[in-house]
Amino acid sequence: MQEMTLGILGGGQLARMMVLAGAPLGLRFWVLDGQAESCAGQVAPMLVGEYDDQAALRQFAEKVGVVTFDFENVPAASAEWLAAHTQVFPSPRALAVAQDRLHEKSLFRELGIPVPGFVDVPNREALVAAVAELGTPCILKTRRLGYDGKGQFRIKTPDDLEAAWQALGGQAGHTGLILEAFVPFQSEVSVVAVRGRDGEFRSWPLTRNWHVDGVLSASLAPAGMGDAIERQAVAHARKLAEALDYVGVFALELFCRDGELLANEMAPRVHNSGHWTIEGSVTSQFENHLRAVLGLPLGDTALQKPSCMLNWIGEMPDALPVLREAHGHWHDYGKSARAGRKVGHATICADTEDALAEKLERIGAALGRSSQTAPVVAALKG
Repeated sequence: MQEMTLGILGGGQLARMMVLAGAPLGLRFWVLDGQAESCAGQVAPMLVGEYDDQAALRQFAEKVGVVTFDFENVPAASAEWLAAHTQVFPSPRALAVAQDRLHEKSLFRELGIPVPGFVDVPNREALVAAVAELGTPCILKTRRLGYDGKGQFRIKTPDDLEAAWQALGGQAGHTGLILEAFVPFQSEVSVVAVRGRDGEFRSWPLTRNWHVDGVLSASLAPAGMGDAIERQAVAHARKLAEALDYVGVFALELFCRDGELLANEMAPRVHNSGHWTIEGSVTSQFENHLRAVLGLPLGDTALQKPSCMLNWIGEMPDALPVLREAHGHWHDYGKSARAGRKVGHATICADTEDALAEKLERIGAALGRSSQTAPVVAALKG
C-alpha cells in the first residue's frame, strides 16, 4: 500500500481537504508540518518537523510512495532532496518557477501569455529607473514569499518611492523585488485546472473572484464572462501546464481588462478559488489532484450547479443561515480564531443563477455580511 500512501508537505486546510477527498478512494496519508497544531493533523497522521530538516524528510519519504504539497514555498533544496528519494508531484521545477514572481512572469511572457509590464528591481537605483519606465501607479512586490496581499507596496506617485523601498527593499535578507504596472481591471478570474501524469488536461469552469485587502472573499462559478474569454483563459493554462510538464491541480489567476486577459500569478497546488468544486462539480479539485499525482484516471470536471464560495477570515460566523438553505454547505477547518486567518468557507449551490442570487442575499443579510455577498449578487443579476 505504500504506493497508495500520499505524503503532503504542509498541514493546513488544503492538506486537510485532500485527506478528506482521499478517504473514499481508500488512500492513506502522512503529513509533514512544522507546527504540531496544524489542522490536517486532526484527520491524518502527522510528522512534526521543519521542511529543511533532513532527518524529518527522510522519515517522511520512507513512509510514502508519492509526495505533494499544500504549501508552495517549500525550500528548493528540500523539494530536490525528496525528488531524489521518492516521487514528487508537481515537480520541483514547477515549484521553483511559481516561488519567484520574476521567473513566473518571465515564463508567462516567453509562452505568449499576456502580462502586465514588470521590471526586475535588484536595488534602489533600479527601482527609480523602473518607476520611471512603468509610471505610476505601480506595485512593488517581493519576488518570493508573498501571498494574500503580503509583501506588496502600492506606489501611487513618485513621492512614495522611498517609503516603498524602506518597506520592502530596505529590509535585511530580502530576496529581490519586482515592480509591476498597475492594472485597472474590471474583474479577476481564475482557471483551476488539472494535468495527469499521462498529459491528460482538464479544467473546471472559469471562476470569478473578489478580494478584500488582498485575500479572497468570494468565488463564483461559472464566471459568466463569455465563451471567448473562457477559451482564452483555458488555452493559457494548458500552455503553462505543458511547458512545465505539470502534474496535479494548479490555478492561473488573471485580470480581465476591456476583454483582454492578463496573467497575474500561478499557484502550483489546489487553490482557494476552487473550493466550490467540492459540491459544485462532478469531481472536486482535491480528488482530481490526488488522482493526477497517483497516476489514476482524472475525473469529470463539469459543473453540476451554479456555485458560490464564501471565505471565512478571522473567525467562523453562524452556520445556520447557510445550512438552512438547500445545497448550502459548511466547511470548518478546525482552526482557532485569529485576525487574517482562513478558518473556513461555505459553498452555496442552486439550480439557477437567479436562485443562487436570492440565497446569497438571504445569507448576507442574516450574517450581517451583505458587503461580502453583494458583489456576487450584482454579477449574477447583471
